[in-house]
Amino acid sequence: MSQITHLTSDGHTHMVDVSDKSVTKRIAVAEGTVYFPPEVYAQIQASHGQTAKGTITEIARIAGIMAAKNTAGIIPLCHPMMLERCKLFLEYQEDKSSLHIRAEVGVTHKTGVEMEALTAVSAAALTVYDMTKALSHDIVIGDIRLLHKSGGKSEFNR
Repeated sequence: MSQITHLTSDGHTHMVDVSDKSVTKRIAVAEGTVYFPPEVYAQIQASHGQTAKGTITEIARIAGIMAAKNTAGIIPLCHPMMLERCKLFLEYQEDKSSLHIRAEVGVTHKTGVEMEALTAVSAAALTVYDMTKALSHDIVIGDIRLLHKSGGKSEFNR
């Protein structure tokens, strides 16, 4: 059984020591969805996603990238990293009155980038909420999850 890596054997919190790990190419992919009431989704589509603050998807993409780059400043025990790749894909889904967000993050390092990918999706989703909340407070952010990680001692695929 795996153990919680951020606790010492005596129960104290610590940042994981990665000094003995190998440097490998690490990739992580995460996703999430912003669900809108149908009438709000229709308003967003009618405006082509344009708001007074800018295009919803482009501002959210920038927010996601910025968040991924700054994950160590947001999540207390994450290692600071120089990301080599961070791409966000945002796609409206008419059948669900939603916006699907996917982040792909890559680095060559001793530790993975799962938290960076998840943080990117979360910040992008929160930005969408911020840009559309004037239309409704019934907007729901959900389904944020890791889809893939590779490059470390274990690989994960959903």
